Amino acid sequence: MTQRVYISQTNDATFTCPKCERTITVNVASYAALQKSVKVRSRCTCGHTWVSILEKRKQYRKQVHLPGTYKQLVSGNPVDKGRMTIVDISKGGLKLKVDRPAYPFDVGHRLDVEFELDNRRKTLIRRSVFVKNIDGPFVGTAFSETDVDDPALGFYLLG
Repeated sequence: MTQRVYISQTNDATFTCPKCERTITVNVASYAALQKSVKVRSRCTCGHTWVSILEKRKQYRKQVHLPGTYKQLVSGNPVDKGRMTIVDISKGGLKLKVDRPAYPFDVGHRLDVEFELDNRRKTLIRRSVFVKNIDGPFVGTAFSETDVDDPALGFYLLG
């Protein structure tokens, strides 16, 4: 399994061994200047080796598998609804996998999404998002300006 590692503003990256869970923080400034993601092989002191992808995204994306629903809104009125699965979540938005082969929305459309976090409290999240990109069944979205700072999501992303 490939591990995603995020480069900090100080060009540091923290690697975690998938076998023993030891962590090491390394300065990766030589990779940070590149304009694309980079695969690196890592070796832990326990002897385990693995591949990591260095990411330069501005916000950490947590890989998840959270079922939920969406409603497409046009001029504030619902015109379509369906089931989805959230595959990653960040402070700024969601990546969704829509559970049907064709959907009537496009880049720029507004969706109201509803899902439960997989935390102990099963926190219910209801947010408005805007479609930013579509790649097959995957839909990249951004939270609306009023929904960006959510303490429940912020705490969830820390865990």
